[in-house]
Amino acid sequence: MDKYKTIMDLQQAMDNEEITAKELSMYYLQRIANYDKSGPIINSVIEINPEALHIAEALDMERKRIGKRGPLHGIPILIKDNIDTADKMHTSAGSLALANHYATKDSFVVKKLREAGAVILGKTNLTEWANFMTEGMPNGYSSRGGQVLNPYGPGVFDVGGSSSGSSAAVASDFATGAIGTETSGSILSPASSNSLVGIKPTVGLISRTGIIPISNSQDTAGPITTNVTDAAILLGALTGVDNEDSATNLSIGTSLTDYTMYLNKQRLSDVRIGIDKSYFAELSADEQLVVNQAISDLQAHGATIIDTITVGEEPADFNVLFHEFKSGVNAYLAGASDIEVRSLRDVIAYNKLHPAQALRYGQVLLEESDQKSGTLTEPEYIFARLEDIKKCQAEGIDFVMKQHQLDALLFANNYGAGIAAKAGYPSITVPAGYTEAGLPVGITFTGTAFTEPILIELAYSYEQATNHREEPNFKQ
Repeated sequence: MDKYKTIMDLQQAMDNEEITAKELSMYYLQRIANYDKSGPIINSVIEINPEALHIAEALDMERKRIGKRGPLHGIPILIKDNIDTADKMHTSAGSLALANHYATKDSFVVKKLREAGAVILGKTNLTEWANFMTEGMPNGYSSRGGQVLNPYGPGVFDVGGSSSGSSAAVASDFATGAIGTETSGSILSPASSNSLVGIKPTVGLISRTGIIPISNSQDTAGPITTNVTDAAILLGALTGVDNEDSATNLSIGTSLTDYTMYLNKQRLSDVRIGIDKSYFAELSADEQLVVNQAISDLQAHGATIIDTITVGEEPADFNVLFHEFKSGVNAYLAGASDIEVRSLRDVIAYNKLHPAQALRYGQVLLEESDQKSGTLTEPEYIFARLEDIKKCQAEGIDFVMKQHQLDALLFANNYGAGIAAKAGYPSITVPAGYTEAGLPVGITFTGTAFTEPILIELAYSYEQATNHREEPNFKQ
């Protein structure tokens, strides 16, 4: 399938009867069989949709009969295992406590994908409870699914979290694209760690209904793909106002169903990109070399770099997450009729009854969250939420971008994810190259609310100018 680089290429091939959706799905299933649970054991896919090939074949028949629905018709997509699918697959957040849970209703994002004609190929492993379970647990580990490995260095390089399986699967060519979720870095981290494009949208652009939550303030789903074109196509399919998620009302008048109009190769000319160098402090020397080259490449293609800025003071506490997690999880579990655990406290108790299987790394974050009321009435929570908005929006990203007339901010990998997450603002990461050891490095563009079009333009222009991404050589 190497000659088909994008979803557009695959659609053209299916239109020309070079390949069918069924054959494409079979190709990915063959690769999963060959490389996910054998060979290097990437361990990215936690469950296969038993209906996938029937869905693909039916979509092939529909294409012949009345034509395709759009660019996702017949395209196999993997879904992170904290996103509800009302089918024969479980939704567990990687937790053994939810291992037998079947959702009775599609999440909004899965509903939109099905309407667009995507083939839901399976579910992906993740860092358990989207990395809000404990401290010291490796990225990509869940008690239900085990450890996800980075195909660029299985057992050597960090796979990133918490959408680890979604990213490792796409990087390994197990699906055309995947859907991840992010609270703070959970799309940007694994996408950059696996040399992929990941979009963390503005909170409210994509509905969160039917997604096991961490934070109502920060959660969002988003696409993970090998290229910006596919990410733009997937993003457009996921948008829409959902009456069950009031945040989506913020997107009225700003959301689009087609972001491919912003695939502009020449967008780097005359743009102003801001860099706060303090966010580069944790980069290794080899990673810094890759990022420095990316900055030089941006300048060579016309971008103005302002690297003397200070983005702002990001509040370091996670009070908002601890309070909102209990509230959100209790509400989600209360609506699940097929499992015994009906609250966060039940999950904690279940894990204590099965410590060898469920508590390899403990559950200190679950327990700390359970100490909160779950009603969001504590002054500690309210003050923290208001402080996040003030420091990260008005006095943070909004202020510095207006002050320096910036089109976007630039970060390395996911190092700017926290301030953007607390602001609820969008980011897109794109491959920037590799260290001498072969570790993938990404650059991330961040903007103000609902500036996804600008970020897609910048990422696409950079991608097309540099073409850094290489396939992992994990078969050896």
